[in-house]
Amino acid sequence: MSINFRRLALISILAIGSSITSGIFAQPKNTEVLKVMELANDYFINKYPDAGAPTFVKKERPSNLWTRGVYFEGLWALTEMERLTGGEKYDVYYKYISDWGNAHKWTPRNGVTTRDADDYCCSQTYIDMGHVIPTKKCLDNIINANNTPWAPGGNMKSKGSYGDWTWIDAIQMGLPVFSKMSAVKLLQDDPDAMRYAEKGWQMYKYSRDSIAGGLFNKKEGLWWRDADFVPPYKEPNGRNCYWSRGNGWVYAALVRAMESLPSDPHYKEYKKDFISMSKALVKCQRADRYWNVSLHDESNYGGKEMSGTALFIYGMAWGVNNGILSASKYKPIIYDTWNAIVKDCVHKNGFLGYVQGTGKEPKDSQPVTYDKQPDFDDYGLGCLLLAGCEIMKMEK
Repeated sequence: MSINFRRLALISILAIGSSITSGIFAQPKNTEVLKVMELANDYFINKYPDAGAPTFVKKERPSNLWTRGVYFEGLWALTEMERLTGGEKYDVYYKYISDWGNAHKWTPRNGVTTRDADDYCCSQTYIDMGHVIPTKKCLDNIINANNTPWAPGGNMKSKGSYGDWTWIDAIQMGLPVFSKMSAVKLLQDDPDAMRYAEKGWQMYKYSRDSIAGGLFNKKEGLWWRDADFVPPYKEPNGRNCYWSRGNGWVYAALVRAMESLPSDPHYKEYKKDFISMSKALVKCQRADRYWNVSLHDESNYGGKEMSGTALFIYGMAWGVNNGILSASKYKPIIYDTWNAIVKDCVHKNGFLGYVQGTGKEPKDSQPVTYDKQPDFDDYGLGCLLLAGCEIMKMEK
């Protein structure tokens, strides 16, 4: 009896050791994480050597559109990591950002009168690079907007700019810009510096609590993408429709707002929503460490998807690094998921597979596969870079 028990214990120990060496719960070395990010980023900048050149997906668009804005959020994080670690690519990456911003005169897409969050997403990196004047003019216009309807693309209406963020992606595109601007103005001793953060909070709260009765389901800790997806809309399995990347956008926005402005009077409320989302996300992670494009319905276009998955571990890593989330609980999830992304998504040349193209729900831009080129190949990379850089901060 005792001999069999010892044999069983030995087999269990060997099995655990085998799992660790195969990447399960293995903490990646910073040098390895950096190498993966450089590989993916170099593939991109070699493909698009002119940072300011327009993009072309069915039609020409300026390269400060939201998809590229998200990419440059990630590139800024990577550039800072290169600086902090003495990396060889710092000058190259910094110049690429500078060339991009200079090409657009550090101005939001469609100018300083825009109220479309997709247009001023790029301002997150503009502010990080120290170019704030055009963005300040844009945010001032939003703050001072009167109660006239606004319809970007002709399909949205709002009275007053507090209701502009009618889709949850906009929270990531816009909220951190307001937080970062207040942080800059505090450093400049502006007595009214917090007006930007307060406006961002009002817009966030309106999306969360008012649009279609509130886009955040506080009971389940997840967000409906927009008014089209609140009940009675249901997924094929009868459950609520929570789109993975849409929730990833909100999760990342909360991180970036809290990180940019810890003194925000609404920090505790952002933190509360962040923790609620974290708990909900853990519950619906797949066995292969990814998240479904439909978080509560694996039968609706189930399969690996990188962009939402990367945003989730970006947020979780930040939560651990800032003492908000339990390291013992979340580190295994973060490391295991990062290892799965590197193994399953990153091609030898740096191309990223399993990235869902643009859309607003699980069925869009399907199928999502290892070899398929998404319509825009920039924002998925931005998500990966944000996650990798935050993971690097965990090694200490």
